[in-house]
Amino acid sequence: METGALLVNSLSVGSRVATVFQQRLKTAQQRYWERIDPLYRQGLASPELLPALLSDPQGMHRYAVDLTQRSVLFWETLWKRGNHFIDRARDGFTPVLHFQHETVLDARQLERPVNYALLRIVPPAGVTVDPKRRPYLIIDPRAGHGPGIGGFKDDSEVGVVLRAGHAVYFVIFFRDPQPGQTLLDVCAAEQLFLKKVRSLHPDSPKPAVVGNCQGGWAAMMLAVADPEDTGPIVINGAPMSYWSGSWSEGEGDNPMRYAAGMQGGTWLASLAADLGNGVFDGAHLVQNFENLNPANSFWDKYYHLLDKADTESPRFLDFERWWGGYYLMNREEIEWIASRLFVGNRLWSGDTGSAGAPGFDLRSIRSPIILFASMGDNITPPQQAFNWVLDVYGSTEEIKARGQVIVGLKHESIGHLGIFVSSKVALKEHAQIVSVLKSIERLPPGLYSMSIIEGQVPGDPEAHRVEFQERRLEDIAAKLNRYQRVDERPFEAVAAVSGFNQRAYELFLQPVVQSLSNDASARWLQLWHPLRVQNWSVSRLNPWLSWVAPAAEQARAQRARVPDDHPWRQMEHWSAQCISASLDHWRAVRDAATEATFFSVYAPLFALCLGGKQENRGLPPAAQRDPRELPVVRQALDGIAEGGYAEALARVAALLAEGKAPLPLSRVEMRSELMDTYAEYLPALSPHRWRSIRGVQDIIARLEPERALATLPTLLSHADDRIRLLTLLDMLSTDRRVLGAQPTPPQLEMLDRIRALLVEAKSTRRRVASGSAAVQPLAASTQPCMKEGQ
Repeated sequence: METGALLVNSLSVGSRVATVFQQRLKTAQQRYWERIDPLYRQGLASPELLPALLSDPQGMHRYAVDLTQRSVLFWETLWKRGNHFIDRARDGFTPVLHFQHETVLDARQLERPVNYALLRIVPPAGVTVDPKRRPYLIIDPRAGHGPGIGGFKDDSEVGVVLRAGHAVYFVIFFRDPQPGQTLLDVCAAEQLFLKKVRSLHPDSPKPAVVGNCQGGWAAMMLAVADPEDTGPIVINGAPMSYWSGSWSEGEGDNPMRYAAGMQGGTWLASLAADLGNGVFDGAHLVQNFENLNPANSFWDKYYHLLDKADTESPRFLDFERWWGGYYLMNREEIEWIASRLFVGNRLWSGDTGSAGAPGFDLRSIRSPIILFASMGDNITPPQQAFNWVLDVYGSTEEIKARGQVIVGLKHESIGHLGIFVSSKVALKEHAQIVSVLKSIERLPPGLYSMSIIEGQVPGDPEAHRVEFQERRLEDIAAKLNRYQRVDERPFEAVAAVSGFNQRAYELFLQPVVQSLSNDASARWLQLWHPLRVQNWSVSRLNPWLSWVAPAAEQARAQRARVPDDHPWRQMEHWSAQCISASLDHWRAVRDAATEATFFSVYAPLFALCLGGKQENRGLPPAAQRDPRELPVVRQALDGIAEGGYAEALARVAALLAEGKAPLPLSRVEMRSELMDTYAEYLPALSPHRWRSIRGVQDIIARLEPERALATLPTLLSHADDRIRLLTLLDMLSTDRRVLGAQPTPPQLEMLDRIRALLVEAKSTRRRVASGSAAVQPLAASTQPCMKEGQ
């Protein structure tokens, strides 16, 4: 690129970054005043406030007593948290599962041992599971915390699956990794877990695999490695396309997206692992999560505990039992994740294998995939959860041609953790996913959105109605990515800088760090990590806090509560909200500045060094191409007259499809019932093979409907096939379930055209056969040659 063009491009990028940054600051300021102004008017600016505070000295005294007692109970809860932390750390930490469980396989005993195990969840009293129903395999994230968040409470993923009558198996991991284990070893162990689950349920459908966050891409890798044993895949809040995110005017979003660039790449992860004598402390990852929301981490959750000191302690301690458990990784594991996923963004490209081992081609997955993400998730934004589909398939037609079903479910506001721990999400989204999974397997190939509509079921106002709507991949990508993913290009510069820094660290600094590190220094660093210090420093190990337990007992015995509408309590609430708003404002400014700095550094660097030399992987074309130019479409249209009964049946189904109209769950279930009723008229094919054929015929029917109709008789060269298909159409046209679904006039018209065409072809062939008996030997002798030539 010429110097002048580089200068113009740099100025353009700088202007755009400055515009977005200014708008971010403006939005942050506006949101801050929207929160502060009502508090100011109700509190400090209220003419009734000062008289109310000073007019009742006894009220001031009662409030002081109440605050003192709540403070004692507050510190007792923190003291209990520290004691629980010490006890769990001594025992090596255990899963925080709410349900009883038993170990099925312990991967520490394998030839290539890893610190994983397969558990079977024991159904609670009153819950019965059917071994012939599809079992579920749930994989929890290994991102600093321990396992169990998928079954953290009764109303959780595990709970809703058990109550639906399915057996549940849970993949856990232990605190300490096995020496030398790698992520590929973990994937191999999870393959054994999956095969074990299948062997325990030989009469059931293939197991459904559920992956939460990091467990989502682990589930996808498992499905690629073992597609024959994997059933439907559900990935919740899973980052799959790591460079993606939202970049537009408004509130600052997705700060973790820029973390690797601001830290100079992966070398800090290697440094942390070397300081740990080859072991990476998961507390570093938890610290990153805490820094995302300083208002909650440093103020809100603690003030809420103080405010509700009489009732909040059990819930606070229950959550901290998971949040405060810090697990470890080997250097090889964290470097693999950081270099290939966080920085390299190689998962979608399949470039994630090791030397001598194949990569992971996500297109080889044969089972339906359900993607659940939230617009309120700033750790895994919807772009990271969905953009990999565009990276891998590139077009809607390729999804169809490969026989894949991908269903997207989006929540509007829940945060990242809420996807896994929220009872409301479990009872709504997760419960509905479980209930419709069989129906999703029967959907034609393509990309669908799943909608859960509350209170629209007659006779049951609390029930939900589920709808599916087929979408175009290109439309979804444009809606999610306002700037057509141009903002992902600087991440290629991050990858280049990261590689340089990693190599420099390995050459110059790593030998020194490794020579100075040992087991004792690693344990000392773990012990004095700030997150661990805040736990054990407020515990029975601290003799200065021996007064907490007796003081708390006395406070409970003499508890004198002050109502929430007391003037001093109201003043306390207003002050707490002001502090929270200020911290949120600081976070918004920090994130905006981080984003602006990132693009100011790496966008010009990409344009200068990589703009003309490196392929922009995964970025869509500037304008959508004509679908007929795609190789899969050309191949489908070239073979429009090729096939047999299976292709003819799939083409009829495609021609009779309802287009873009929403598809209620009841309609999907009715189709499944029809497939079971008329199974003898359906081809004996695997579900994936049938979806692949249906996908190709969908492409043909959408782009060339008249040619598809005209060549339909060609696919039915045998009279028995035509009779079989006509019989099926006649039976469907009189089936009460089909008539109750109210076919549209275009569908009825197309059905009449198909029947007339097949009947005419049947009569014509009969006349030809009866009038050309002398020619039949010649036709029979040439038919093999024609097939061989094709």
